[in-house]
Amino acid sequence: MKTLLLALAFAASLAHAAAAAAVGRLVDLSVYDRDSQRALPVYRHDGRYYIAGEPGHRYQISLRNRSGNDVMAVLSVDAINAISGDSADWSQTGYVLDPYTNTDVLGWRKSMAQVADFVFADFAQSYAVRTGRPDNVGVIGVAVFRRQRAYAQPAMPAPVADAASRETYAPMPAPAPPAPAPIMESTSRSAVNPAPAMAAPSTQASMNPAAMAKAQSEGPLGTGHGQREESSIHYVDFERASSTPDEVIALYYDTWDHLLARGVVPAPRPGMPEPFPDHFVPDP
Repeated sequence: MKTLLLALAFAASLAHAAAAAAVGRLVDLSVYDRDSQRALPVYRHDGRYYIAGEPGHRYQISLRNRSGNDVMAVLSVDAINAISGDSADWSQTGYVLDPYTNTDVLGWRKSMAQVADFVFADFAQSYAVRTGRPDNVGVIGVAVFRRQRAYAQPAMPAPVADAASRETYAPMPAPAPPAPAPIMESTSRSAVNPAPAMAAPSTQASMNPAAMAKAQSEGPLGTGHGQREESSIHYVDFERASSTPDEVIALYYDTWDHLLARGVVPAPRPGMPEPFPDHFVPDP
């Protein structure tokens, strides 16, 4: 009987681990709901990975380097670079992780010292829709690059940054064009790798009528532009081993109800009454 009990407990723990597993080979990607204070379980369906978000809840993206080498993670949320605010592309800037270390990305990068919180939001209130880019709402992506192998050579002074190595940050969404985004020079070492700057997207709604109508109706869950908070970074030199990523991770998200309707998540919804929630009698 004891053996059977232990076997059942072990099987249950494996099932739970599979549901909450992070996604990735070189880098683990997981999402933590800051308001409910729990890691969001990951569900696999038709070869894709999904999480269920709660509208209005703040969340953070956790990145863990599983390799013994430095890597750079170019992070996109709803196909927007989470550092620069540009429409996401592999060649852009990203976060550099030391071997076997992890970092928590709390929001859209506003400066070297602040972010605007990631918040699960209705489709029409997502940052992507408010900046005229509604086509890829509902996905978090990471392009992972290994560092170019370094060879011993005489120390050289750090080069002075030029216009090609300046960085812009995600602008505040608004109905009118914002003031110019701050420009930072990459003359010091940092946790962010600089990439050639692109023109910041206009925050004026530039969607066609059909897309605008979709934004006004119920759509998929997106990520909004929340309150600002402190989150400091610094620059670091990073030369990619290849111009193409060593790994690309995609994690899709939506509300529980939407995912349930699509057969992605199992019923019942977390928080619903269960007839046998525990194995032992708790204290009163």
